[in-house]
Amino acid sequence: MRAEARIADMAARARRASAVLARTAPEATAEALRAAAGEVRMAAGAILAANADDMARAANLSPAMRDRLKLDADRVEAIAAALDSVASLPTPLGQVIDRTVPPNGIALERVRVPIGVIGIIYESRPNVTADAGALCLRSGNAAILRGGSEARASNRALHAALVAGLRQARLPEDAVQLVDDPDRALVAAMLRAAGLIDLIVPRGGKSLVAAVQQDARVPVLAHLDGNNHVYVHAAAEPAMAEAIVVDAKLRRTGVCGAMETLLIDAAYPTAVPLVRALLDRGCMLRGDGRAQALDPRIAAADATDWDTEYLDAVASVAVVDGLEAALAHIAAHGSHHTDAIVTEDAAAAERFVAEVDSAIVLHNASTQFADGGEFGLGAEIGIATGRIHARGPVALEGLTTYKWIGRGTGQVRG
Repeated sequence: MRAEARIADMAARARRASAVLARTAPEATAEALRAAAGEVRMAAGAILAANADDMARAANLSPAMRDRLKLDADRVEAIAAALDSVASLPTPLGQVIDRTVPPNGIALERVRVPIGVIGIIYESRPNVTADAGALCLRSGNAAILRGGSEARASNRALHAALVAGLRQARLPEDAVQLVDDPDRALVAAMLRAAGLIDLIVPRGGKSLVAAVQQDARVPVLAHLDGNNHVYVHAAAEPAMAEAIVVDAKLRRTGVCGAMETLLIDAAYPTAVPLVRALLDRGCMLRGDGRAQALDPRIAAADATDWDTEYLDAVASVAVVDGLEAALAHIAAHGSHHTDAIVTEDAAAAERFVAEVDSAIVLHNASTQFADGGEFGLGAEIGIATGRIHARGPVALEGLTTYKWIGRGTGQVRG
């Protein structure tokens, strides 16, 4: 069967499943997700074995990609816990956004409803199989998942757990489908499936997301890269600044919330220990002239460094002349993902959070908190950096749209 026909068939089955989900009681989707969590825990050994096979074939991937691909016992348990967490979240479906009665007397409500059929295209991260499937299901949407070939065995094992959960809850198994084929023609067919798939969500590196945005005929909800900044203001508390900067860069270097550029105020009094804290932990720094003067181990940055998402133990560092210069640097080089300020100056913090045009802006906290679970959303399907529909961690509410419901008393327009 040709790629277009295969995707059309999957989308048709997903559409039928989405119609069932739209009228399904929230308790049933919660039951399916809790059952899937149990299946993940019972199949942990098989999931880890599948992941080991994937890792063995992924020797040529970058360290960041391998980190995203790798599962261990703790990460498998985190996947199961995320399924349980999403099951416990209140569904946004049926939520009345607002009510109004215009002069014609028709009582109007805007009510949250599912989007319909959502295609998710991702690479490396097997947890996306579970997270995306769970969020789509809990928000009443059917999902068509297409993971990267490097995670094929892991994705297959996790998808099997989701299907088992659907089966136990007597929900249609077509509600969460996996494109279990590395043929890239299937991705192209998904991107051209306007009218069959309602929304495409890419999750992966900049090249993947850019390619999806370029070729899609279906609406896309996406972010490009996480070129995130931490600005250490002159009034930052030194111990806090060091802890935040080290965590933001090195907790996990391969996640999209990692700090990529450190901005140090020229008036900050303890800049030398701050950069040493990174260097002594094995982080390579590339800086401007004033940054290089802080430590001889800092290499010279070139023009491309300020716009680079390293996803590795590498960061660029610049010394800036105050808040105005920090804001200008972020505006010129940021990717509108996540940026943070460390300061005890409340006025400076408020100006920073007001003027930085990013999906997530933090005061005195690590950029590694750019995560749906940390926001209390249970999980996320991705972090959107655009300005239309959803922004920041996209979870249940971001996977809904709304419709107008009008209740009249016999009005005619005449």
